[in-house]
Amino acid sequence: MESRVKLLGHPIHPMLIVFPLGLLGMAVIFDIIRLIFGTTQLAPASYYMIAAGIITGLLAAVFGLIDWLAIPSGTRAKSIGLWHGLGNVVVVVLFAVSWWLRRGDPAAPSTGAFVFGLIGLGLALVTGWLGGELVDRLGVGVDDGANLDAPSSLSHAPARSRTVAAQH
Repeated sequence: MESRVKLLGHPIHPMLIVFPLGLLGMAVIFDIIRLIFGTTQLAPASYYMIAAGIITGLLAAVFGLIDWLAIPSGTRAKSIGLWHGLGNVVVVVLFAVSWWLRRGDPAAPSTGAFVFGLIGLGLALVTGWLGGELVDRLGVGVDDGANLDAPSSLSHAPARSRTVAAQH
């Protein structure tokens, strides 16, 4: 099932999800480094990474929702996609709470701010796995003719399935 919204022949949602995952994940890693080494230099970076992660997460969600709406009802993919999407909304909310708790003093986040981020990251690992299940196992967002010798998406030529004879 191909993605509904593409840029230069590739689905937009998977292009965007690397930003919130990377930003929010690194914010937690910076918090862990701060706790271990007692340094405050990374805490403001976490604050701004969380803000950027929330914004890019919401942007990725728009394109994910468009793709999810195109999945046929009653399929496993529709159900997995629902859990993936709802879980990621919860991830964004958890990080939004973490960000909100930091706003008074970004250089010294509270334990609660750290815990909300840590829980958010844990859930993001689960929802990321669900996203992988959608693509790798269920073929959501994958070109219908995808194959190892498909032409570049920039060529505008359709990706066609190879014949059995061409595979040997």
